[in-house]
Amino acid sequence: MSRYFTTDHEWVEVSGDAGTVGITDYAQGQLGDITFVELPAPGQAVNKGDSVAVVDSVKAASDVYTPVSGTVSEANSALEEAPELVNAEAESGGWLFRITVSNPGEIDGLMDETAYKAYIAEL
Repeated sequence: MSRYFTTDHEWVEVSGDAGTVGITDYAQGQLGDITFVELPAPGQAVNKGDSVAVVDSVKAASDVYTPVSGTVSEANSALEEAPELVNAEAESGGWLFRITVSNPGEIDGLMDETAYKAYIAEL
């Protein structure tokens, strides 16, 4: 599996045509305590860059954009009862949704972990 990042602080972990999407630890830290997460519906077709989820926190509501195009295969239902999982485990158990990737070439435009760390170091 390989993990890639966007400049909007989303990550996608890809294995074959299956991707898992969430927000980065940096993003959850900027948002503060997460109070609610609005997730996409399974079966929803999405295009790279579409706003597909919303993360509400004590500071703000923030759109989450899909890093790749495809079809949502699963939403993390654990977040309905425990949205704070995004704070505690942003890059693991706090994932937002899974997607069947329709255009693997879009991954080439994303950052790897080294590039993302350099990107946030400059913010």
